[in-house]
This record gives sequence, C-alpha cells and structure tokens, in this order.
Amino acid sequence: MKYLMPAVVYEENEAVWNHRAELAALGKCALIMTGRHSAMANGSLDDVKKALDDRGVSYTVFSEVEENPSIETVARAAEQGRRDKADFVIGIGGGSPMDAAKAAAFLIKHEGKGAADLYDASIDSSAVPVAEVPTTCGTGSEVTAVSVLTRDNGTKKGSIPHKIFADLALIDGKYLMNAPLSVIRNTAVDALGHLLESGLNSDRNDYSIMFVREGLRFWNGIRDILTGDRAIDSDSAMKLMHASALAGIAIAQTGTTVPHGLSYTLTCELNMPHGAAVGYYLGSYLKEAYELDPEYAREFLELAGFSDPSEFEEFFAKVCDTGEAPSAVLNKAYETILPDKKRLSTASYAIDAEVLKRIARI
Repeated sequence: MKYLMPAVVYEENEAVWNHRAELAALGKCALIMTGRHSAMANGSLDDVKKALDDRGVSYTVFSEVEENPSIETVARAAEQGRRDKADFVIGIGGGSPMDAAKAAAFLIKHEGKGAADLYDASIDSSAVPVAEVPTTCGTGSEVTAVSVLTRDNGTKKGSIPHKIFADLALIDGKYLMNAPLSVIRNTAVDALGHLLESGLNSDRNDYSIMFVREGLRFWNGIRDILTGDRAIDSDSAMKLMHASALAGIAIAQTGTTVPHGLSYTLTCELNMPHGAAVGYYLGSYLKEAYELDPEYAREFLELAGFSDPSEFEEFFAKVCDTGEAPSAVLNKAYETILPDKKRLSTASYAIDAEVLKRIARI
C-alpha cells in the first residue's frame, strides 16, 4: 500500500496573501500562467502579483492558455519564462492553466527541449518549482502530478508521461464566487468523476478510499448548488474547492479509469467541456459497477446522494445538458480505448469488449 502527495496545501481564506513568504521562497522570478480572462476577472492574478510584489519577487505573465492547452502553447510559455529568467512557475485557474504550468516547468528545467519533447518518456521528469492557485472546483490539478495536453492540432488529448507535483497549492473559495454556474457545474461533475473513478479502481487502497469517502460527503453537501436550488456563498464555495482537492488527492493515488479515457474523444471531437464529457460516461460505468463491484458502487453512490445510477443520470441531464453524442463519435471513443489494456485494467471490475460497448453507450 502506498500514499504519495508531496504538495504543501493551504486551504483557507486569503491563502495567497497569508502564505506569500512560502510562495516567494520558490524562486526569484515567477512565470505566471493563466487563461485569457478568468484570473483577471476573479482577482486571483492581482492577489498573486500583490503577494510577489510584497516579497520583492519579479514575475512575467503568460495569459494565453486556452481550454485543453496544446503542447505548442506550453512551449511558447516556457520560452517566455526562459527569456525572462523565470526559475519557478505559478499556475492560476482551472485544470488547463495548472496542467500547462507543470508542463512548462518541465520544459524550463530542460534547456533546449520544446513541444515535441513533452511526451518523450526517456527524459527525466525533473522540473523547476511549481505553485498552483485553483479557481474552479473540479480538476484537482493542484494536488496531482498529471498534466493533460492536446497535440496533433487538437485531435489527441492525454497526459504527458512526466509526473510533476506542485510544491505549493493555495486554495481559496473566493475565486469561485463569481464563476458562471455552467463552469461550477462542469468542474464539480469532474470532481465527482475523480472520486468515483478512484473508488471504483483496481488500484484503490485504504488511503485512497479514505479520501473518496470524505470527498463524496462534501460533494453531496453542495449538490443543491449545482441544481440551482441554492445560491453559492463563501462557505459553500470553500466546500466545493475542498471536495475538488480531496478528489485530486484520491486520483493522485489511483489515477482515473475508463470514463476519463473515453471522455477525451468527446472533448476533442465535439468541444464538450471536460467535466461534462466525463459525466457522460459515469452513469454507464456505474451501472456496470452495480453488477460487478456492487458493495463499493452502492456505498459511493449513496455517499454522493444518489440511490442508484439512474438517479445520477437524471441529475447529470439536468446540470450538464449535453444531449446525445453522435454515434460516429461514440464509436471512435470506443475504438480508441478498446486496445488500451492498461486503461481497461484500471477499472475495479473486468471489462471486455461487450462491457466496454455498454459503458461507451454504443
């Protein structure tokens, strides 16, 4: 049995300001990576700048990280960091900027390496220090070693082979307060996917299950926000972030499984938000688990507040109205995952071609 989560995590009001000394201790010049809008709108970028200014640390800002970041974007960010002598990286935002920050930290460490080298497993996985400031409630990237990028003009999406944990994670629910409900819904469904996929996973152990159970309890406590029956407030915003972090710690132990593997095709082909794409397959994955791993499947669904997989599917249809994906895309997702025996083996129950067809909804 193994437990690994080397990031130092602070989850509190004004986390960035309160721990500015630890943030500044990571280096002399930060490459700050954000998306094009949200970090400016929610105040997180200003908070990080203020914290660094207070400690006399210089920085350069790269604000061009797109949703589902490409390897080319990461390479451009790393080049800016090298040019401006950055010796650590701060990712601010959802999964896209935070994943991109880890990948850029890898490239900055390896002088002369570029986009084509990000998926080269023969290179050692060392990186310059990384801090993460999450502003959404789903990815958990602040506490995982995963960096998911796109390549081949956005037609392929997957994790780079290099496992890079943040050195410091600063979590504050205030950045979620003004997020669109659609973003909260999609990212919270992603967090639920992390919890359920970690729990219904062949690599689960006592440590991961502990985080799954606690995460599901917190997630269930904010479910009415996702359905629109209650407005978000500062307390529930922090609970959403807490559930997301617990989910991230859980998958840091086990990894994700089949729903995530299938989801990447929906995102690449249909531009479906990542959380919605994961949720699209969660119901069918749970239905199989109800038959093949019933003890854990029933316990975890009940902790999330659902009586059975069908009730989850009704909830998902309400909060993430994806409609039905085209059959050609569903078939492509199935055909992409079918030969991936390693991915299929991560499920907590045996998956053959027929079981996978049912999970893939074809």
